[in-house]
Amino acid sequence: QVQLVESGGGSVQAGGSLRLSCAASGNTYSWRLMGWFRQAPGKEREGVAAISFRYGTTYYADSVKGRFTISRDNAANTMYLQMHSLKPEDTAMYYCASGPPLVDGGWNNRRRYNYWGQGTQVTVSS
Repeated sequence: QVQLVESGGGSVQAGGSLRLSCAASGNTYSWRLMGWFRQAPGKEREGVAAISFRYGTTYYADSVKGRFTISRDNAANTMYLQMHSLKPEDTAMYYCASGPPLVDGGWNNRRRYNYWGQGTQVTVSS
Protein backbone atom coordinates (compact mmCIF):
# COMPACT_ATOMS: atom_id res chain seq x y z
CA GLN A 1 0.00 0.00 0.00
CA VAL A 2 1.08 3.53 -0.75
CA GLN A 3 -0.29 6.59 0.98
CA LEU A 4 -0.24 9.94 -0.78
CA VAL A 5 -0.98 13.23 0.96
CA GLU A 6 -1.30 16.49 -0.96
CA SER A 7 -0.88 19.96 0.47
CA GLY A 8 -0.37 23.52 -0.69
CA GLY A 9 -3.66 24.31 -2.37
CA GLY A 10 -5.47 27.58 -1.81
CA SER A 11 -7.04 30.62 -3.40
CA VAL A 12 -5.07 33.09 -5.50
CA GLN A 13 -5.75 35.77 -8.03
CA ALA A 14 -5.01 35.28 -11.70
CA GLY A 15 -1.32 35.63 -12.37
CA GLY A 16 -0.41 34.32 -8.95
CA SER A 17 1.58 31.27 -7.91
CA LEU A 18 1.11 28.21 -5.74
CA ARG A 19 3.26 25.20 -4.88
CA LEU A 20 1.65 21.84 -4.32
CA SER A 21 3.34 19.02 -2.46
CA CYS A 22 2.64 15.30 -2.41
CA ALA A 23 4.22 13.23 0.33
CA ALA A 24 4.38 9.48 -0.31
CA SER A 25 4.70 6.80 2.34
CA GLY A 26 4.27 3.06 2.62
CA ASN A 27 5.45 0.54 0.08
CA THR A 28 6.97 3.00 -2.35
CA TYR A 29 9.64 2.12 -4.89
CA SER A 30 12.17 4.37 -6.56
CA TRP A 31 11.31 3.65 -10.19
CA ARG A 32 7.64 4.59 -10.04
CA LEU A 33 5.89 7.26 -12.10
CA MET A 34 4.10 9.96 -10.18
CA GLY A 35 1.69 12.48 -11.57
CA TRP A 36 -0.59 15.38 -10.89
CA PHE A 37 -4.15 15.32 -12.14
CA ARG A 38 -6.92 17.84 -11.74
CA GLN A 39 -10.68 17.78 -11.93
CA ALA A 40 -12.94 20.78 -12.26
CA PRO A 41 -16.67 20.53 -11.48
CA GLY A 42 -18.52 18.81 -14.29
CA LYS A 43 -15.33 17.84 -16.09
CA GLU A 44 -13.27 14.70 -16.35
CA ARG A 45 -10.08 14.25 -14.41
CA GLU A 46 -7.16 15.30 -16.61
CA GLY A 47 -3.43 14.84 -16.42
CA VAL A 48 -1.41 17.94 -15.61
CA ALA A 49 2.15 16.64 -15.29
CA ALA A 50 4.10 13.54 -14.37
CA ILE A 51 7.63 12.63 -13.38
CA SER A 52 9.74 9.50 -13.31
CA PHE A 53 10.92 9.27 -9.73
CA ARG A 54 14.09 7.46 -10.71
CA TYR A 55 15.20 9.36 -13.77
CA GLY A 56 13.48 12.70 -13.32
CA THR A 57 11.94 12.63 -16.79
CA THR A 58 9.00 15.02 -16.90
CA TYR A 59 5.79 15.21 -18.89
CA TYR A 60 3.34 18.09 -19.17
CA ALA A 61 -0.07 18.82 -20.56
CA ASP A 62 0.05 21.46 -23.29
CA SER A 63 -2.18 23.73 -21.24
CA VAL A 64 0.41 24.09 -18.46
CA LYS A 65 3.72 23.98 -20.35
CA GLY A 66 5.86 26.97 -19.49
CA ARG A 67 3.79 27.79 -16.40
CA PHE A 68 3.98 24.67 -14.21
CA THR A 69 7.06 22.74 -13.11
CA ILE A 70 6.98 19.26 -11.64
CA SER A 71 9.85 18.07 -9.47
CA ARG A 72 10.66 15.51 -6.83
CA ASP A 73 12.82 15.00 -3.76
CA ASN A 74 13.78 11.33 -3.70
CA ALA A 75 15.15 11.44 -0.17
CA ALA A 76 11.96 12.98 1.15
CA ASN A 77 9.71 10.84 -1.05
CA THR A 78 7.92 14.01 -2.05
CA MET A 79 6.74 15.40 -5.36
CA TYR A 80 6.02 19.04 -6.08
CA LEU A 81 4.10 21.10 -8.58
CA GLN A 82 5.18 24.71 -8.83
CA MET A 83 2.46 26.71 -10.57
CA HIS A 84 3.01 30.21 -11.95
CA SER A 85 0.87 32.56 -14.02
CA LEU A 86 -2.25 30.85 -12.76
CA LYS A 87 -5.45 31.31 -14.72
CA PRO A 88 -9.10 30.94 -13.67
CA GLU A 89 -9.28 27.83 -15.86
CA ASP A 90 -6.67 26.20 -13.60
CA THR A 91 -9.29 26.11 -10.85
CA ALA A 92 -9.81 22.48 -9.87
CA MET A 93 -9.19 19.81 -7.28
CA TYR A 94 -5.61 18.64 -7.77
CA TYR A 95 -4.75 15.02 -7.11
CA CYS A 96 -1.43 13.28 -6.68
CA ALA A 97 -1.10 9.79 -8.14
CA SER A 98 1.47 7.01 -8.22
CA GLY A 99 1.86 4.10 -10.59
CA PRO A 100 4.30 1.73 -12.28
CA PRO A 101 7.07 3.14 -14.47
CA LEU A 102 6.15 4.47 -17.87
CA VAL A 103 7.23 2.15 -20.67
CA ASP A 104 4.66 2.64 -23.41
CA GLY A 105 3.48 6.22 -23.22
CA GLY A 106 0.19 7.48 -21.84
CA TRP A 107 1.46 9.26 -18.78
CA ASN A 108 -1.85 11.11 -18.61
CA ASN A 109 -4.01 7.99 -18.61
CA ARG A 110 -5.45 7.97 -15.12
CA ARG A 111 -6.10 4.23 -15.31
CA ARG A 112 -2.41 3.47 -15.17
CA TYR A 113 -2.11 4.96 -11.67
CA ASN A 114 -3.05 2.67 -8.83
CA TYR A 115 -2.68 5.01 -5.85
CA TRP A 116 -4.30 8.38 -5.37
CA GLY A 117 -4.31 11.11 -2.79
CA GLN A 118 -7.40 12.84 -1.44
CA GLY A 119 -6.81 16.04 -3.39
CA THR A 120 -6.15 19.68 -2.64
CA GLN A 121 -8.29 22.51 -3.95
CA VAL A 122 -6.83 25.26 -6.14
CA THR A 123 -9.03 28.27 -6.85
CA VAL A 124 -7.92 31.07 -9.16
CA SER A 125 -10.04 34.21 -9.29
CA SER A 126 -10.03 36.71 -12.13
